[in-house]
Amino acid sequence: MSFYRERLPEGGLRSLDEVGSLPFTTKEDFRANYPFGLFAVPREEVVRLHMSSGTTGRPVVTGYTRHDLELWAECMVRVMEYAGVTSRDVVQNAYGYGLFTGGMGLHLGAEAVGATVVPTSSGVTQRQVMLMRDLGTTVLCCTPSYALVLAEALRGLEGREGVRLRVGIFGAEPWSDGLRGQIQTHLGLEAFDIYGLTELGGPGVAAECSRHEGLHIFEDHFYAEVVDPDTGTPLQEGRPGELVLTSLRREASPVLRYRTRDRTVLTSEPCACGSPYRRFLRVQGRTDDMLVVRGENVFPSQFEELLAGFAGFNGQYILVVDRQAHSLDTLEVRLEADTADEQRLEQEIRDRIRDSIGLTVTAKVLRPGVLPRSEGKAKRVVDHREAVGTP
Repeated sequence: MSFYRERLPEGGLRSLDEVGSLPFTTKEDFRANYPFGLFAVPREEVVRLHMSSGTTGRPVVTGYTRHDLELWAECMVRVMEYAGVTSRDVVQNAYGYGLFTGGMGLHLGAEAVGATVVPTSSGVTQRQVMLMRDLGTTVLCCTPSYALVLAEALRGLEGREGVRLRVGIFGAEPWSDGLRGQIQTHLGLEAFDIYGLTELGGPGVAAECSRHEGLHIFEDHFYAEVVDPDTGTPLQEGRPGELVLTSLRREASPVLRYRTRDRTVLTSEPCACGSPYRRFLRVQGRTDDMLVVRGENVFPSQFEELLAGFAGFNGQYILVVDRQAHSLDTLEVRLEADTADEQRLEQEIRDRIRDSIGLTVTAKVLRPGVLPRSEGKAKRVVDHREAVGTP
């Protein structure tokens, strides 16, 4: 593969400490080398392809040899074991199947631990609820935003009567501890966070253990760094920055120093669960999801955490950013809540956001069911400034 051959020093690396001197790989590199330019084996050795949605350009394509699929299954077994999933469980996999890595990744892990897998994929929510009851589902796998949709559907159909859920494995989008609390309360399960990217082969890069104090990186498969998002300079552990990942064992699509754009903190403090792997703390947002509103840098996850504390809020919200010609940016928080006093709640929301992050916003409380629901990754930001241009 000439792409990396030209970037690597002659003679190779003598230690992992030298990884930090190598150039970064970015999503743009994947797109510029679409479809197979980053593959390291002949196409005949590639037995499966997955890819991103490509909604903002050419899709990111990742390939797997047979050995890569074995390694992926090994990582996904750990994900299941960290969540306490065994052969006694019925796993309802409501991640999307197909080109997206989520469905097949969780399927691999669940089958490998001997669980009974129900490959529902995403959508058809009423059927999901029916099967959850009829088949005795104990483990739910989906995005956290779709977990909220399922919880809402359950409340409208006799609540949790007959539902045996005990574990939820959620990922593919950032989510806050406040949202975790809502999901656990409404679905009656213990929620586990997982992490992965298409560029690194999908889910199975890192996972939460039962302590829920960060995600353990499977370091025999991936090498992690945190860098300054502006300069790319590696940061010491404990300092927040952008997560950078290198795959160590992949054959078809090896990746060196991939800039994930995810903001987090890396720590090697021992975890009480006994895992030997370092952790990174819950992702606080993506550098490319960061909103700059009147000079303030904010992330959707900050609003989600603040909103979770309000009584009646059901977890559904969007942030609408706008700018009229020659005017300052405006940000409106639209959320669903079951309340008898919408104006009072709107004022409380405005006050809490201003006092917590120093940003003046407007708030609009909507009745439950108004905002669109997501069967996959939720779209939390609507930025109308793109229509008039953002300097």
